[in-house]
Amino acid sequence: MKENSKFNVGLYIRLSRDDGNIESESIVSQRSLLNQYVKENNYVVIDEYVDDGFTGTNFERPSFKKMIKDIELGKINMVITKDMSRLGRDYIGTGELIEKYFPNHNIRYIAINDGVDTFIDNTNNDIAPFKAIINDMYAKDISKKVKTSLHSRMKDGLYVSGRCPFGYMKDPNNKNHLVINEEQASVVRLIFDLALKSNTYHFIAEELTKRKIKTPASYYNYVWNTKSKNKCISQEQGVWVDTTIKAILTNQIYAGDLVQSKTKKINYKLKKTIKNNPKDYIIAPNTHEAIIDRDTFEFVQTLLPKNVKRPEKKRFYLLDGLLYCGDCKHRITIRYQNKTGRSYTTCDYYRTYSKNHVCTTHTNNYEKLEKVILNNIKNVCEKYLDKKKIKDSIGRISFEDNTLKCKKQIESLELTNNKLVENLDKIYIDLLKGIIDEAQYLRVRDKIKKEITDNKKNIDGLKSKQTNSNKLNNKKIEKYFNEFLSLTNLTRELIMNLIEKIYIYQDKKIDIIFTFKNTV
Repeated sequence: MKENSKFNVGLYIRLSRDDGNIESESIVSQRSLLNQYVKENNYVVIDEYVDDGFTGTNFERPSFKKMIKDIELGKINMVITKDMSRLGRDYIGTGELIEKYFPNHNIRYIAINDGVDTFIDNTNNDIAPFKAIINDMYAKDISKKVKTSLHSRMKDGLYVSGRCPFGYMKDPNNKNHLVINEEQASVVRLIFDLALKSNTYHFIAEELTKRKIKTPASYYNYVWNTKSKNKCISQEQGVWVDTTIKAILTNQIYAGDLVQSKTKKINYKLKKTIKNNPKDYIIAPNTHEAIIDRDTFEFVQTLLPKNVKRPEKKRFYLLDGLLYCGDCKHRITIRYQNKTGRSYTTCDYYRTYSKNHVCTTHTNNYEKLEKVILNNIKNVCEKYLDKKKIKDSIGRISFEDNTLKCKKQIESLELTNNKLVENLDKIYIDLLKGIIDEAQYLRVRDKIKKEITDNKKNIDGLKSKQTNSNKLNNKKIEKYFNEFLSLTNLTRELIMNLIEKIYIYQDKKIDIIFTFKNTV
């Protein structure tokens, strides 16, 4: 590929929200620069890939994925960006792309402003990893500044979340201040009034549903879903549930205090959030008009039910925990009837909200149901014992213990790698400050990068092991099937290894979801 005409170019453009106020990074600016460069060098542009509003700290971007797909299909063999930060700010991922992925796929990569061109040998290519680190550090620094700014604003009593809590709306004159939404606030007051009478969460939920009062989800345009044919609750109204009532009755915001920072991101590269410890909540008192006066709010807290340990089950069933309603997809429970001495099944969702007709009973005699299901499993097992079909038919059988063990090991290694990445950032800063010389930096860097690489290999190995542990060999499959067919060792463990879920429909239809691929 020596002639420019032989290069099929893909132009990649990215702008994140953090770059939104920088005119030089705009989509128009990047496109203009790239097109000018292509024109000057007589390259042939095959496609343009634009991710507008996507962070560079990860590669979960639609146009980036499309570009990778086109590379795999051989549509393009050259990628051009304004600079390396447009490709990504995760220096490990960016390094993997430039140093491994692109060369392995014979892709020429050019970052115009950074002077990086993987097709020629120059010093800019040699310092590209350092530029990737700087881009990563920039993203990390921006994340810290945004987080610090948000926390500071929270402590100052400013509301910084997107959606307002039920009962409030944003002040038209100040988006960081809450004002009462009277329509919703009247519902909040009703809930507290009912709680003052020592009513349970469930009673209050049923009362509000009975009165056809709109739920918070209805106001937020959530889709209220049920497959029941017998509906008396409108889509606009929805069904109140116990957890919603509890969340409202325990929310300090209704007493006039802002409670924020209830969740946090795992790190600046991931969108996944986890719940904060309540002691880490940021609470700013008396920031807005209260819907419930403080004395009433605190008194209601003393009336709320405390967590009570559930009594242990007196009866254990072979299929307990595997039964689901085929119509509403909620769990089906098995209940024992003292009068008849028999057990029967019922849809949990129907039982809890029976007055609202959100589903139907799905009542079945459990003993008869179990026989039907076991016979069905027996028929499948007999078919699978056709050894010619075993190799092609078996997909997976999960072993919870092995999977959990692998998962914990993977999480531990990923956590270690995150700390190693932070150490890389620190030693680079030490190099810039002159605390260590370049030789020391390179030696420590190479050692850390090797450990990161080794950990990644171990993670890949564990993930492979996790996948393989979900696949039994033919002998083990035959062993489980033979045990089941003989009924000499029919245990819950055996059933759990064979069955993932069992859906039961109101018309008595049964769908059994096996833990292995069913191709019979």
